[in-house]
Amino acid sequence: MINAKSYAKKKRKKGVKRRVLIFCLWIILVFVILTGFQVSLLRIFNPPFTAFMAWEWLHGKVTSTTYHWPAYQWRSLEEISPFLVRAVLASEDQRFFSHHGFDFIELNKAIQDMIKAKRVRGASTISMQAARTVFLWPERNWLRKIAEAYYTILIEILWGKRRILEIYLNTVDWGKGIMGVAAASQRYFHTEPEKITPTQSALLAAVLPSPHRWSPVSPDKNVIQRKKKIMKDMEKTPFPR
Repeated sequence: MINAKSYAKKKRKKGVKRRVLIFCLWIILVFVILTGFQVSLLRIFNPPFTAFMAWEWLHGKVTSTTYHWPAYQWRSLEEISPFLVRAVLASEDQRFFSHHGFDFIELNKAIQDMIKAKRVRGASTISMQAARTVFLWPERNWLRKIAEAYYTILIEILWGKRRILEIYLNTVDWGKGIMGVAAASQRYFHTEPEKITPTQSALLAAVLPSPHRWSPVSPDKNVIQRKKKIMKDMEKTPFPR
């Protein structure tokens, strides 16, 4: 015979678990709705700043150091030279139009390189980089990686490839105090992004992996080698339709 007190205790325990589960599901649902709304807004409106900029500003306030907002001017995809668009695609994500946010071919190559040559290299797509820059904090940890994957899926669904590319080109870090194609074109080559030449485009794209160490106007051997490869790859890189 089942003890009445034991039965009531089990029932209460089950009720508590059920309420906790429902509460967690509500939290998840609210989170998905809010982040979905957040991402949907940027399908229509251009971001006035990025999460990375906000974190740097906040860090400056906490540490009592002066943070200078980077030069930032928005340009639509139509106002950016096709040469520059192709150069960035050739440099950063050649399979951008064929993957859905994650390039598993490139990821596999990066893992193989790490195993064979003990060398770590990035395998982030343009979608992943855009999600990281616009929405997330700068510190690298497992939580940010999960958040990055989540936002990457969202922007692939809600923005589409052209919008992802447009936001990436306008928010990517191109050196100290330089964010996006307009600031980079003006600072390095004293011209507008729609007037950038193929060579200038390749040089700008060549420094993207390390924009604070490499310079497109004083290129070292690594940048020159990357520029040559990018110029070859540009010819077979499609322009977004």
